[in-house]
Amino acid sequence: MGKPKRKNLPDLSDLAVTGAKIAVKVTPKAAANGIIQSETGLKVTVTCVPENGKATEAVRSLLAKAMGVASSNLELHQGATSRNKVFVYTGRG
Repeated sequence: MGKPKRKNLPDLSDLAVTGAKIAVKVTPKAAANGIIQSETGLKVTVTCVPENGKATEAVRSLLAKAMGVASSNLELHQGATSRNKVFVYTGRG
């Protein structure tokens, strides 16, 4: 998995609040990595396949890059095997 380029991502730095829950809908095996903000929430597309947590880790990395934080600051709270995931920003690291 290549590192996502920051210029193609929205600025999500306002979500970097300790304890903040970030709900995302994931589309694995997409043509390109990206994050789309809408009224219904965040939609994340990743090129990784959804096996052995690869897509989840790609989503975590992409979110962290858009938020301007380390990916270790995001913990998966819900949705390990679902397209609907909830990450929590821990603020440590």
